Amino acid sequence: MHRQRIEMALILPLVLLSICCVSAAEPQDEAEKVIISTQPAGNKPQSVLNQQQNCIPDINSVLRDISVQLAEVKVEMKHLQRQNEAEPQDEAEKVIISNQPAGNKPQSVLNHQQNCIPDINSVLRDISVQLAEVKVEMKHLQRQNEEQSTTLKELELQKNELEKLQQQQQQQIQTQAAELVTIKTKVNISEKQVEALRKDREVRQVAFSAALLVSGSETIGPFNTHTNLIFKNVFENIGNAYNPQTGLFTAPVRGAYHFEFYIYGPGETSHGSGAALMKNGQQICIAYEHQTSHGVKSANGATLLLEVGDVVFLRQWVNSKISDSTNNHNTFSGHLLFTM
Repeated sequence: MHRQRIEMALILPLVLLSICCVSAAEPQDEAEKVIISTQPAGNKPQSVLNQQQNCIPDINSVLRDISVQLAEVKVEMKHLQRQNEAEPQDEAEKVIISNQPAGNKPQSVLNHQQNCIPDINSVLRDISVQLAEVKVEMKHLQRQNEEQSTTLKELELQKNELEKLQQQQQQQIQTQAAELVTIKTKVNISEKQVEALRKDREVRQVAFSAALLVSGSETIGPFNTHTNLIFKNVFENIGNAYNPQTGLFTAPVRGAYHFEFYIYGPGETSHGSGAALMKNGQQICIAYEHQTSHGVKSANGATLLLEVGDVVFLRQWVNSKISDSTNNHNTFSGHLLFTM
C-alpha cells in the first residue's frame, strides 16, 4: 500500500511535467513558423512571444510543484524506511516471545525490506535523471525563446525600417507629384506664351499686294457715282488681312500701316482715270489723271494709324475709266510698319 502511494506520487509530477513540455512545444512551433514565414512581422509574432513568455512561468510553477511533491515523497520514503527497519525487529521480538523458530518469515520480511529500498533508490535515481533532462530541456527552451525573442526584435526593427522607407517613398511621391503639377503648369504657360508669340509674330507679319484682273483685259467705268474697286489678282497676302472677294483690307492689330496704289486708263476727251484711298468710308487721298489721247497713269499713297477692325480700300472716281490687262497696270498694296 505504501509503495503504491509512492508510485502514484512519483507518476503525477511526471504527467504534469509531460503536459507542460507539450504546451511549451506548441508556441515554439508557432514561433518557428513566424520566423520561417516571409510575411511582415505584424501582430502574429507578438502573440507567439506572449505565449512563450506565459509558458515559462507555468513550467517554473510545475517545477516548484514537483520539488514540493519530491520533498513529500522523500519524507514519505524516510518514514517507510523507518517502518521497514522496525517491522523485522517487531517480527523478531514476536518470534522470541512466542518461542517460535525463526523459520522463513523473518527472512521474507528481510528480503522485502532489501527489495523495497533498492526500488525506491532506483526510482529516485530515475527521477533525478529525468529532472536533469527536464532542466536541460528547460535551458534549451529558454535559449530558443531568447533566440526567438531576438529574431522577433529584429523583425520588428525591419518592420519599422520598412514603414519608414514607405513613408519616405510616399513623401517622395507626393513631392514628385507636386513637382509634376508645377512642371505641367509651367509647360502650359510656356505653350500659351509660345502660341501668343506665334500669333503676335503672325500679326506683325502683315503685307499684301493685288491687281484688278486675274485674266484677260477690261475697261471699268464710267460710273455716275464713286464705286468700290475689287483687286482680285492677289500677288501676296501675308497675314490674310486683305479679302479679294470684297476688296477690303481689315487691320488685325493696332499699328501704323502704309498703303500705295497705281491707276491706269485710256486718254479721252470726256473721261479721266482716277481712284481714292478710303479708310472706314473716309476719303484719305486721290490719284487722278486726264488727257485726250494715249494712256494715262497716276499714283498715290499714305501711312495710317489703324485700330483693330479698321478697313481700308480703293474707290473708283466718279465718271472715270480704268483699263487693265494681264500686264497688271492697276495695283493696290499695303503692309504693317509696326504695332502700337
